[in-house]
Formats: sequence, C-alpha cells, structure tokens
Amino acid sequence: MGDPATNPSTTYSEYLAIERATDQKHEWLDGQVYAMAGGTPTHSGLSGRMIAALDALIGDRPCVAHSSDLKLRVPKTKLASYADAVVVCGEPSRDDEDPNAVTNPLVIVEVLSDSTERWDRVGKFRHYRALESLRDYVLVSQHDRHIEVYSRDAAGRWVMSEASEGESVAVASLGGVLDVDRVYRGIALEPTDPSGRPGG
Repeated sequence: MGDPATNPSTTYSEYLAIERATDQKHEWLDGQVYAMAGGTPTHSGLSGRMIAALDALIGDRPCVAHSSDLKLRVPKTKLASYADAVVVCGEPSRDDEDPNAVTNPLVIVEVLSDSTERWDRVGKFRHYRALESLRDYVLVSQHDRHIEVYSRDAAGRWVMSEASEGESVAVASLGGVLDVDRVYRGIALEPTDPSGRPGG
C-alpha cells in the first residue's frame, strides 16, 4: 500500500466516483484512498496461472475463479480492495453500498510484490480474516517457486502450509492441491539482489 491518493476523509461514495472517473484501481481504507500500482509480467503471469489452477480445483462445483477485476469489500474493517485471484462459491454476496463489490470469497490469492508484501502478509490478511466466508488465503512469491496457504480450521484458527519447487500444497476448501512446478512453469522469476533482499 502506497501513499494516499486523496485526503483521509473520502467517503465510500466519493471513492466510487473516483473509481468511475479513472481507469486505475484504488483501495479504500476507512476514508483513505490508495492508488494501486500496475504489476510486472511475472506478477501477471502468476496471477493468470493461479486462476487456471483454482478453476481446475473447482471442477463441477458452483464456484467461479475471478481475476483482479473483482472488488472485495470487508464491511467490518472498512476495506475495499482487489486481490490477484478470488474464488466465490454460490451466489455472490454484493455489498450494500457497492453492487460491484463482493463480501463472500472462499479463497483469496495475492501474488507478493516488493512494495506490498508486508501489507499483503499482515495488514490485508488481518482485514480479510474478518470475512466469515474466507477459508484459504494464498500467497505466491515472485522471487522463488514458493506458495503459502493459510487455512481456517474447524476451530477458526489459521494454519499455514507451504510448498516449494517439486512440491504441492493443499487448498483445503477446494479439496485439492496446488502443484508448484505447474504454477511456475515458464514463468521468469523476478531477480533477488545478492544481499538476499528481494527487489534490490
């Protein structure tokens, strides 16, 4: 998440007007609006692969794997955002103020970027956990062939599983696994600098 694009008292209706007036996506967080940066070819490729992988896991279920064009709204924590991939099962539950935003994702995927990784891992995940429908939160690295899945268990606790090259990791809510090599096949990874810090 970058610097706010507007003053910190933007109402949600004003935010929707900004969205309609521009071609750029924005996040809204309790009165602040943040412009979302475009992704790299690696980011775009991994997002597309994750949508395809999730669609394969869905099979004949009444679910749809959506791209980053789908807006998510978390009414309890006053967040509106766009994830890299989202699975919604059954009828989408649309936000009362925004018919283009849904509030009932089953699975959310974020492809990690250097500029947003902390927000995706910590801040955004804290907001997403307030969505009662959410069962799996998936983080995909751009620098290594590595996928993490945080799954909500029967007691409501979040349990992390991870997989690297040559391995698979379960998406519990869809009853299947993500094959890391298949997701990353043909994807050129973003370089990591010699100090080990992604992005240089």
